[in-house]
Amino acid sequence: QVQLVESGGGLVQAGDSLRLSCAASGRTSRTYTMGWFRQAPGKEREFVTAITSGGSTDYADSVKGRFTISRDSAKNTVYLQMNSLLPEDTAVYMCAATNYDYGYGNARFPDRYMYRGQGTQVTVSS
Repeated sequence: QVQLVESGGGLVQAGDSLRLSCAASGRTSRTYTMGWFRQAPGKEREFVTAITSGGSTDYADSVKGRFTISRDSAKNTVYLQMNSLLPEDTAVYMCAATNYDYGYGNARFPDRYMYRGQGTQVTVSS
């Protein structure tokens, strides 16, 4: 099993930055593709970004150019740097991991991930 714990959420103003972290523990050898999803109240969960074990990345159009995903394999941690935050970025951000490296575009589906964290709240005020 793999446990994922997110941190770094909070309340910020539009235009500010936040960095989220997702620390993996347990059988971390099974964490290949790791991704971030978010869910706002009353909305469906949506893909934000993903990164493969080799460092290939994919971003939703809504965050491209503002968000950056990275990973530190030695620390079993993936990061989400969020810049130029907008009120519409307000959501619970959840980390996910799976034991397969998906090709570009194929890591956007939540049901392809085996492990999920509980999430961290990000609130952006206008």
